[in-house]
Amino acid sequence: MTKRLYVAGGVTVAVFVLVQLGAVALVEPFRAAGYQPVEDPSDPTNTVLYLLGVVVVTGLMLLAFRFDADTLIRVFIVGSSALLTYYVFSVFLPPVGPGVAEGVNGPAALTALVGSLALWFYPEWYVIDAAGVVIGMGAAGLFGISLGLLPALALLIVLAVYDAISVYKTEHMLTLASGMMDLKIPVVLVVPLTRSYSYLDATDRDEHGTESTETADDDPDRPESMSDSPPRRDAMYIGLGDAVMPSVLVASAAYFLPAEPIVPGLLLSVPVLAAMGGTVVGLLVLTKLVAAGRPHAGLPLLNGGAIAGYLCGAIASGVPLLTAVGLTPYV
Repeated sequence: MTKRLYVAGGVTVAVFVLVQLGAVALVEPFRAAGYQPVEDPSDPTNTVLYLLGVVVVTGLMLLAFRFDADTLIRVFIVGSSALLTYYVFSVFLPPVGPGVAEGVNGPAALTALVGSLALWFYPEWYVIDAAGVVIGMGAAGLFGISLGLLPALALLIVLAVYDAISVYKTEHMLTLASGMMDLKIPVVLVVPLTRSYSYLDATDRDEHGTESTETADDDPDRPESMSDSPPRRDAMYIGLGDAVMPSVLVASAAYFLPAEPIVPGLLLSVPVLAAMGGTVVGLLVLTKLVAAGRPHAGLPLLNGGAIAGYLCGAIASGVPLLTAVGLTPYV
């Protein structure tokens, strides 16, 4: 089992890196396509608006679960996934076929439609993961071009604090995550530990949520307190938000930070790569902490690692600290 956990941890790291590289690759195409939703990405009030959106959506979902409106949540998540999928593929696939005159990218729309139908009717783990990687790239890319360096850093810090409070104190995020798991929608990335694992057939309910790397017990009726040893596992789960949030800083740094790229034509500078490395370090620490199956807030470690790595990379690149944190216009 230990070997399987190491393999799953490596796969999880690879998925995180893939989401971050994809987000970096999307920032310039998204800007060129006019997908930047704000006029001034450096405005700190953008962070407040995004945070309000997070709180409102979380509250509405908790309310929906309370009144057994699960179908509404599935429609919202799958619909949002389809929209993000369309955004991602619209900047890569040529706009041909019906709808071109109206500005609709037919191949991208068809891809989004097929993806949403697969999520609705056959949400097996590989369908969930494929959708999660695509929408993770898209969400991080959109956030990255919408939030300058200061707003992005502020968002990551506040969300890390909010995640810790909602997991360790109020525990409402665990309640939300538990309900989300039952709906089998792309709010988690699933890494199987056995060849026979099926997300569709899984009958145990993830009681610990998806805000951090979690694992499933093979025997749902066996309390963990019956043994001091870690429970047997058949899959590892990690919240999609845990992959997206640190990637926002990676994408923002790639787009807004005046640092020379390592390879001409690519937006991978030393600070960007250092932010990615810091995220991976935070992920490894998080994975070790939750290996016993207990819940942990993911964003304090993941966002903290991304911020620490980014700042170290900026200093190593000779970028002034005030510039790196986006405070230059205010001093």
